[in-house]
Amino acid sequence: MRILAGVAGLLLLFIALWDGFETIILPRRVTRRVRLARYFYLATWRPYYACMRRMQPGRRREEWLAIFGPLSLLGLLVTWAVTLVFGFSLIGFGWGDRGSWTRELYTSGSSLFTLGMAAPASSGGRGLAIVEAGLGFGFLAMVIGYLPVLYQAFSQREIHISLLDARAGSPPSAAELLRRNAHSRHELAALLKDFETWAAQLLESHLSYPVLGYFRSQHDNQSWLAALTTILDASALVMLGAGCGDAYAPDPPSAENAGAGVIRQARLTFAMARHALVDLSQVFGAHPDKIRRQRSLPPEELEKLQQLLAADRIPWLGGNTCYDRLSEIRRVYEPYLGVLSERLLMELPRWTPQEGVRENWRTSAWDKKARRSRSVQSDWHL
Repeated sequence: MRILAGVAGLLLLFIALWDGFETIILPRRVTRRVRLARYFYLATWRPYYACMRRMQPGRRREEWLAIFGPLSLLGLLVTWAVTLVFGFSLIGFGWGDRGSWTRELYTSGSSLFTLGMAAPASSGGRGLAIVEAGLGFGFLAMVIGYLPVLYQAFSQREIHISLLDARAGSPPSAAELLRRNAHSRHELAALLKDFETWAAQLLESHLSYPVLGYFRSQHDNQSWLAALTTILDASALVMLGAGCGDAYAPDPPSAENAGAGVIRQARLTFAMARHALVDLSQVFGAHPDKIRRQRSLPPEELEKLQQLLAADRIPWLGGNTCYDRLSEIRRVYEPYLGVLSERLLMELPRWTPQEGVRENWRTSAWDKKARRSRSVQSDWHL
């Protein structure tokens, strides 16, 4: 029995250390399904998700959802530490001082957290305590040392999401993004290029650290999934306009080259964003066939989209042919958006901006007080 306990302890040590290495240090996606971190998130996110679904969408639910990401990171750290304590206690029980398991558990906890409150009697036990103290201290320090890396990746992700506020509205929409950048094809191409880079960074950081996918954005009407959706929608409309209408409004001196450049950039951005979307759906186990509802484009919103784009001379939808082409493009990425939205409880943006919604840069916590004392000018246009 003691020999088996020692073997089980070694196995627990290997599981905890290797799982921490794969989760924190290894910079690539781990496809193996049998993982301690995976089981941890299955055991914590599912009941949390069930509770959150019972709440009405809004600020309060977003506040609770924002807690899960950082709290789960701390919980995973505690899980690794507890696994190490149990592993060393089983090793000590099997091959150590031959004491009771509860005493070995107490000694293991004291050694891992370097408390020095329990000293083993034998030389072998003291050696095991030294190894545990050094390994535990190094492992926990290494994991904690990588926390700034996670928050730096989170900060880089949020910078571009915040930039969309003035460029695509709050919440963002593809029609608003194209409308506000329709005056210059060069600027639109540059914007799409920036978000091609952002999609690549999103793919790299969230494949390496999937926990970042649970981190919510600073504002309730923003998210990394909504930003990715907007970029995909806008790129799809630009690609669609290449075959369903003329180029954008003249942008001298090289309007023809600029038009070809923005269409080519839209295709590159669409490819990168779709790549990120598909790979992240695999990371979160969100199979597109399990989607329960899809984002619709009803006739009234389609008509509004046509009017918004036509007002700024943005070509698209010359008839049913172009609408069918849009449907074909949407089928390439919409199922992945829908299932990720369901899995992470993140709302997807519409194709057109919501009426009567003030953008984040126009709002302030002091607005209500300011309106009581004076009128506030809020009809600015970008």
